[in-house]
Amino acid sequence: MSKLRQPTFTLTTGPVNCYPEVLQGLARPVLYDYDPVFQETYERVSRKLCKVMATDEPPLILQGEPVLGLEAAAASAVSGEDTVLNLVSGVYGEGYGFWLQRYCKELMEIRVPFNEAIDPASVEKALAERPDIKVVAVCHHDTPSGTINPVREIGEIVAKSGAIFIVDAVSSFGGMDVLPNDIKADIFVTGPNKCLGCPPGLSLLSVSDAAWKKIETNPTAPSASILSLSDWKTAHKATDPFPFTPSVAEINGLEAAVDRYLEEGAQTVWARHALTARACRAGVTAMGLSLWAASEDIASPTATSVTLPQGVSDAALRGKMRETFGVMISSGRGETHDKLVRIGHMGPTAEPLYAIVALTALGGAVSELTGKAYDVGAGVTAAMEVIAAAS
Repeated sequence: MSKLRQPTFTLTTGPVNCYPEVLQGLARPVLYDYDPVFQETYERVSRKLCKVMATDEPPLILQGEPVLGLEAAAASAVSGEDTVLNLVSGVYGEGYGFWLQRYCKELMEIRVPFNEAIDPASVEKALAERPDIKVVAVCHHDTPSGTINPVREIGEIVAKSGAIFIVDAVSSFGGMDVLPNDIKADIFVTGPNKCLGCPPGLSLLSVSDAAWKKIETNPTAPSASILSLSDWKTAHKATDPFPFTPSVAEINGLEAAVDRYLEEGAQTVWARHALTARACRAGVTAMGLSLWAASEDIASPTATSVTLPQGVSDAALRGKMRETFGVMISSGRGETHDKLVRIGHMGPTAEPLYAIVALTALGGAVSELTGKAYDVGAGVTAAMEVIAAAS
């Protein structure tokens, strides 16, 4: 077996590289979880998350990457008597239906092509026609497509209906303006392993009073389980026990990430992500490649998806970028696999310079594979113009 070298640049949509401060946090001593110092640390981090997420109550911190939080949300909030509406604009939104179907009586879908976004009017129509819908679920940034859904508008509509609104904000929170209360999310699922620049290992969930009421009256909601939300409801209090052993090192890393985020300021962090993505998109189109999103209006600030040129496979392009230029990017998933590639702008790589790195590797690799001279220089120039205009 050949020995592969590590890439020089990892510009993926997750896992992402960690901020240096996070790596330092992870290196702190691993204390006994019932040591008073760690109990105080856990509560302190939970309170800091209130500031980051703009919530009155600390979010739940589940001890597993956000797929745990997403499945737990479905298991806890959906009962066997519920009709559920799942909004599908991509692979991850589609996949969430698997868990919803497991727990509900009836699963309905609103589905659009995977390069488009959900129209809020279609949600309003569905809720008017089916007032028995009890839960609505949506993926804000469907990462395998690099597209974002209008969750603020959808949240307003769902709130009026009285249904519970579950939002997957895993790859959007921390990189753009999306906060649980602002979008009227009842269960807002995210994690620190994308835009906050941590390793994958924790889920963060904001749960509304309405969602807690539904969970507490749901006879099938798990308890004494890795999927239980209720077990962690008061775990942020230094005086209350943990349901099971928390990841001490991950909590230390999370605190470092939160401190860094608060010090830089949310608006500044969001602007940095957005600028990197705008520069990348400008460069992609200037060199003669096509964006996957049907409109730049729905293109994510935390990832750029590029349509593969005819005759170029995902494996060949990403392999060439890694082997020749030392740049690792992400593939599509499911229905978008072998149709696009994705450049991540999350956390430490949400810096305009990395857009230039990605563009040069992308253009160089595509040119070699197709024998066609894509104009890398034009791409870099376009990206630099976007960056300069923002200074």
